[in-house]
Amino acid sequence: MAQYDAIAEAYQDSKQLPFRKAIERYTLFEALGDIRGLTVLDLACGGGFYTRLLKRSGAGRVTGVDISAEMIRLARREEERDPLGCSYLCRDAADFEPEPEAADVVVAMYLLHYAGSREKLVRFLRVCRDALRAGGRLVGFNDNVMRPPRGTVSWRQYGIEKTGPLSAPDEGDPIRYRFTNPDGRQFEFHNLFLKPETYHDACRECGFRDFRWLGVSLEPGERENPFWDDFLDNPPVVAYSATK
Repeated sequence: MAQYDAIAEAYQDSKQLPFRKAIERYTLFEALGDIRGLTVLDLACGGGFYTRLLKRSGAGRVTGVDISAEMIRLARREEERDPLGCSYLCRDAADFEPEPEAADVVVAMYLLHYAGSREKLVRFLRVCRDALRAGGRLVGFNDNVMRPPRGTVSWRQYGIEKTGPLSAPDEGDPIRYRFTNPDGRQFEFHNLFLKPETYHDACRECGFRDFRWLGVSLEPGERENPFWDDFLDNPPVVAYSATK
């Protein structure tokens, strides 16, 4: 995706924002559970941040896939610098042909909200389904479509600004993000709104069962810190899971 080629380095640096570790990373790995020895496909892997964490958490074979050539370049550069055994492919997730070895888990961090239509969402989900063994799981993060942007909510203290249409968003409307990294550098990107029921319906159509929004959780060491109250009361992003 061209917008990520232009912001690849800054986006990778945003992984150092506090919410990434305290909420995003913690929630993801709580949802995944024990992945030791499992085959994992990381769709929309970006610069490989979570690909490498998955491998370090004991996963067996781990493959990252991303449409952005620049993101894949960063991921491969990091693998060359510190080899873990991760492999990376520059592919469009909507057209990706999974490898013959079925995955136990597909991780899709911030992929599905780029569909923009039910039809393309189904394409994304069919790729996830085809990559998984029977009983395999899809786990990821998404823009929180249950909480569209409202003018009364601010996530600026967490390095996030999120805006959308002045009225309730329609299917395909852009949701714009501006991130401010710890060093003060800013960058922007957008994803595309779809209604919560569209996700549920598309998952059923593609043969996934028990699709559910998981919300977000805060790592235990931060639970007495009031800094996180606004984020937890109105989370801008949300985790989800489904089973083939």
